[in-house]
Amino acid sequence: MKKIVVIICTLSVLGVKAQDPHFSQFFASPLTLNPAFTGKFDGLWRLAANHRDQWPSIPKAYVTTTASLDFPILKKKIPDGDVFGVGVSGLSDASANSILKLNYGSVSMSYHKALDENGYNTIGAGFQGTYSSMNLDVTKLTFEDMLTQNGFTGTTSDILTNGAKQNYVDLNAGILFSGSTNGINNFYIGTSMYHINRPKISFKDKNWYLGGRVTVHGGGSFPVGEVLMVHTSVIHQIQAKAHETVLGAALSYSLNGDNENPSSVYFGSWMRLNDAVIPYVGLEVAGLRIGASYDFNISNLKAASNSRGGSEFSIIYIKRPSDYKGIPCPKF
Repeated sequence: MKKIVVIICTLSVLGVKAQDPHFSQFFASPLTLNPAFTGKFDGLWRLAANHRDQWPSIPKAYVTTTASLDFPILKKKIPDGDVFGVGVSGLSDASANSILKLNYGSVSMSYHKALDENGYNTIGAGFQGTYSSMNLDVTKLTFEDMLTQNGFTGTTSDILTNGAKQNYVDLNAGILFSGSTNGINNFYIGTSMYHINRPKISFKDKNWYLGGRVTVHGGGSFPVGEVLMVHTSVIHQIQAKAHETVLGAALSYSLNGDNENPSSVYFGSWMRLNDAVIPYVGLEVAGLRIGASYDFNISNLKAASNSRGGSEFSIIYIKRPSDYKGIPCPKF
């Protein structure tokens, strides 16, 4: 019976056009948040990776991993303060004990135009092309007609006439404003849309079109003393009839007092409204920031999940030369 429930839930997810894979630490997965983040950081190149295990009380309900690499290019051929960025990223998402798998690879680019001579304030746009593969493992499925008056047969007439594997091309885009008043603080606001072309997925004789995911997000980093800094961020996402809002903040304590290459510890919390409280801890040393968070359910799902929404880990490494002096960029 568990298999029947799992596959009904899996196929119903396709039918209602549910949300894309998402991260509580959305601020640590820049290229799944907004293509305009491509190349927008203070360094030579950036490597980011995230891993999320959602609802661990249900074994391998949703396991999502992503990684990206991006960097600015043509610095000597574009005006001072402008940023031209390119990047690549990949994501793997396994649902219902890997019955349904999604894998994709993306190529991104963005351009940010400086609005002042220091490059503290910029506005930019980004674009992303994605090749996706979705696979349904029919060997793990149990269908209704397998159970007959003579017992369980293990055979079914429900054949996936369009195949268990679907490939499609996806287009995404976004815009981003980033600003600073003094070269130390930073504030930003952006919006993005994924699945602009609404790619089609077909299983059996049914067609589904991925609904566009629209995201509005913003945040900022502000010093509150010589060694303390507050980092805030908020996101609101809408896809088909699903939506979510996550907001929160973290306080960082500088261990070395260096604004250019800080060594800091982070403590904070985010909240997904009407769903979960998300405590966060992080450590940053020599351009490497490691973060860990855990979702504690506060919604009606807490009875089924035992309040265990899921664990998440993130890594961001930004390569900077020893003499590099950057400009304020979005961090959380």
